[in-house]
Amino acid sequence: MKRVLLVIALLAVLVAPVFAQDELPTIAELVVASAEAETPEFTTLLAAVGLADPAVLEALANPEAELTVFAPTDAAFAALAEALGEEAFAAVLEDTEFLTEILLYHVVDGVVMSGDVVARLEENDGSFAGPTLNGQSITVAGNVEDGITLDSANLVLEMIDIEASNGVVHVIDAVLLPETKTIAELVVAATEAEAPEFTTLLAAVAAADPAVLELLSDPEAELTVFAPTDAAFAALGEETINAVLADTELLTAILQYHVIAGVVYSADVVALLEENMGTFEVEMANGAVATVSQTEDGIFINEAQIVLVDIDAGNGVIHVIDAVILPPTE
Repeated sequence: MKRVLLVIALLAVLVAPVFAQDELPTIAELVVASAEAETPEFTTLLAAVGLADPAVLEALANPEAELTVFAPTDAAFAALAEALGEEAFAAVLEDTEFLTEILLYHVVDGVVMSGDVVARLEENDGSFAGPTLNGQSITVAGNVEDGITLDSANLVLEMIDIEASNGVVHVIDAVLLPETKTIAELVVAATEAEAPEFTTLLAAVAAADPAVLELLSDPEAELTVFAPTDAAFAALGEETINAVLADTELLTAILQYHVIAGVVYSADVVALLEENMGTFEVEMANGAVATVSQTEDGIFINEAQIVLVDIDAGNGVIHVIDAVILPPTE
């Protein structure tokens, strides 16, 4: 606790110079000023910034930056502490790397005003995903009348568009936590859900070369996986599925043909489609090439339609497809 108080005191000295009334403060200065107000707010956020990698404070204090910060209230941090338990919450504050990832998950590159959010929601049927500075995406959903959510947090509509010289702050009522499960762990979790999915995919990974599971389980990997649904596998027919599951080499090649090295979000795919007149090729993990294309019906990888996008994992992202894609044969 003494360390946290010391950090707050040091930050107040470093980033809270007196600024003229007609000057906008930086985001860092806003947070410090709020923590020192008669009715203080963002005291835990300020402490967290002080305990994270110094790059976080540097970004928020950089007058040349253009950032959007979704700032959790003190009550939001208190709720997280209660949910985790005080010991586990203290461990998060002491884990510099994880704490830094959490804070960066609350920051978006560029200035995004509330009007921009509402407009994009209207353009995308009430939901869209946006990239954050930690590399993962937050899901924004809802409308002005019913409320707007960011993942599991509510946007506090009375505290939005707080302008700073280097961006804007919107207040949220919960702490956003980036996904830490690996792709392999997410697949397992999906099979154990109330409405299970990816059960055949999990069986296929287990029957393939162990290198496939090792790759999907590697927390240091950066992968994009196109995951076929159970219905996609069922469409192959039971006889075909059993034959493939019995052929380790073929099964491994098929699974690797659903993986790309590197993290490719749906926004990246759309940008590449626009740059390449609606179609482009991508090398898969088995060395073969797949074709991504866009028609009036949607976006496809080979013959499979992408039906759900941007499921974040600690080591990449998952896009769900409605068919199993098969690597080309000689």
